[in-house]
Amino acid sequence: MFKDSTKLFEAVRTGFHNCRVLVVGDLMLDRYVWGVVERISPEAPAPVVRLDHKTRAAGGAANVAVNLSTLGCKVDVAGAVGEDEDGRELLELLEGSGIETSAVVSIASRPTTCKTRILAGRQQMLRLDAEKAGELSPVLRERLLSAIDGHISGFSAIILSDYAKGVVDDSICQAIIARAHDFSIPVFVDPKGTHYQKYAGCDVVSPNRMELAAVTSTDYGDLELMLQKGELLRSNLGLRHLLVTLGELGMALLDPSGLHRFPAQAREVFDVSGAGDTVIATIAVAVAAGLHLHDAIHLANLAAGIVIGKLGTSPIAREELLAALASEEGASQAEKICSLETLLNRVAQWRLAGRRIVFTDGRFDLFHVGHLALLEQAKRQGERLVVGLNTDRSVRILKGVGHPIVSERARAQLVAALPCVDAVVFFDDETPLKLIRALRPHVLVRGSECLEEEIVGRNEVKTWGGKVALIPLLEDSSTTEILKRAGASLSKARPDLIQ
Repeated sequence: MFKDSTKLFEAVRTGFHNCRVLVVGDLMLDRYVWGVVERISPEAPAPVVRLDHKTRAAGGAANVAVNLSTLGCKVDVAGAVGEDEDGRELLELLEGSGIETSAVVSIASRPTTCKTRILAGRQQMLRLDAEKAGELSPVLRERLLSAIDGHISGFSAIILSDYAKGVVDDSICQAIIARAHDFSIPVFVDPKGTHYQKYAGCDVVSPNRMELAAVTSTDYGDLELMLQKGELLRSNLGLRHLLVTLGELGMALLDPSGLHRFPAQAREVFDVSGAGDTVIATIAVAVAAGLHLHDAIHLANLAAGIVIGKLGTSPIAREELLAALASEEGASQAEKICSLETLLNRVAQWRLAGRRIVFTDGRFDLFHVGHLALLEQAKRQGERLVVGLNTDRSVRILKGVGHPIVSERARAQLVAALPCVDAVVFFDDETPLKLIRALRPHVLVRGSECLEEEIVGRNEVKTWGGKVALIPLLEDSSTTEILKRAGASLSKARPDLIQ
């Protein structure tokens, strides 16, 4: 669970409060050639791909920037492109996503890095890379740093997206980290290679398992030793946090307080391209928006689980993240039974995620099939069902001495055990009117034996645009009928017990 789920929902819903993030790194263009394989070439033992269509996407550091933009924040990008068609297309993609590109330098002497993937169905057949890696010249490096330095104080976070193409060299890394420290701006790094000294002093470095194995000279299979060496690396370089992505094992965070593990989100994997970009982008903007790092990592786990279910480089969208957050809210039976204060926080989260809230109430004494049918049909009126449950005291006021037959705690546990119920809350009044006013549900559900004009809360729900739904009840299904049949059965079996 999140440390502060209400704050997190609000951050995602608002586009992380319009934070401004700088991405510095190796910009790439990803091209996709989609087709169908129907035969093997007679010229060579190779499949023939019949072209269907072509697409393009921002890649590398450019994909980090697009992820940030689709999450709703303001983005500046700094890097280099060639003076070629690929460079012009990449800048067009970035600017079309609302990303500021004034700190991107053009280089006539080398091409824009471009990866062309040929796919048939969901299978990648071939990848062609066009690139010329190398550090920027002193003049270009100075141009890039000057463009960044002019407005660095306005950034909420900085991401160094290193793909080992030459832009993120030692001098650029250390210059940016030093300037960021001057303005208390957190720096996040998606690293490459084994030369981590250039990242010294940054806030979060996020290698994957293979990258950490390489930089620590550890066997890939010895995770325990790898993490031990990772902690030594973190300490020696003065890194605040080392976050290791472990694929199906989730993530491991190393910091001065120790090791923290975050399980992966179970998803069907189609393509891991760009998943690391999504992770670093989500963590950086979440921290920039004031969220706890652990919540940011949890959120990034959700985001990565979404993008690996897509084919090709694809950024995370804010709407997808909100939906994933809402679907993760399935609570245990004990968690469903909550105080009004806790429930109001949950309801606020559900509203932010666009969930339709349904409310019904009852005593639910001697829970029976009629109760089950009512609750299941109530859930169909929306996405989240809240059940108000009369306390034992209020039941006695309504039904008299001897009621309820089942205690409030036991009744709550029975109702909360139903998959269709999302929350159970007690109310001590004779009617749930105060509860309805506090929750402001979209739908108020009652059994069809009620007359709508007599339903408590009807007028209030309609004032905020909600509705009342009357659910048909099952015949011969009520607590009163069950008690009558039980009494009749007992009198026949043991007439001496009936006075």
